[in-house]
Amino acid sequence: MPRLLIATTNKGKAREIAELLAETGWECVTPSDVGLGWIEVIETARSYLENAIHKAVSHAAASGLPTLADDSGLEVDALDGRPGVLSARYGGASMRSDAERTARLLREVDGVPAGRRGARFRAVVALAVPGGRTFVREGLLEGRIAESPRGTSGFGYDPILELPDGRTVAELGAEKQQISHRTVAVRAMIDVLKSLESPYGQPPFRS
Repeated sequence: MPRLLIATTNKGKAREIAELLAETGWECVTPSDVGLGWIEVIETARSYLENAIHKAVSHAAASGLPTLADDSGLEVDALDGRPGVLSARYGGASMRSDAERTARLLREVDGVPAGRRGARFRAVVALAVPGGRTFVREGLLEGRIAESPRGTSGFGYDPILELPDGRTVAELGAEKQQISHRTVAVRAMIDVLKSLESPYGQPPFRS
């Protein structure tokens, strides 16, 4: 089975992506699975697209394997799209935890009426193939910023993105895997992975 490198050290994320791609005929592996050491990828913070492509291309070059990477964030309309690509680092080094970053964001939208609290999670997934080709897909999960955090099954800003049915992403449990922004983007990449197959039914890129 040909291998697809998932460019992340987050085991939970790697497992979720592997589950989504289980029927594609590719074996999803992590950098540690293939003995790949730490690769420093400096994110420019200019765009999800640039960050995702940079991660995918860097890992593909180092491993010789087709590589999938993603970048994602929360965009709040009342904050002109912030925190966006800075979501994981919002507030700088002083904001070390998800709870601290979430609390800061809620303070910034305090008093904003429900009709102006629109927000979304956006994910960009990039696939880099050794030799120079790259493919990109995007996924969105629309909602609004809740008045306060709810739910315990998510991470990051999941407890404060409220969906149209009234639940936050952190209240979805296993259902999140079916509708998340990353799920939408990864599923959109399945046809690309299948298009890499040779006439004999096997992808031509092997380790």
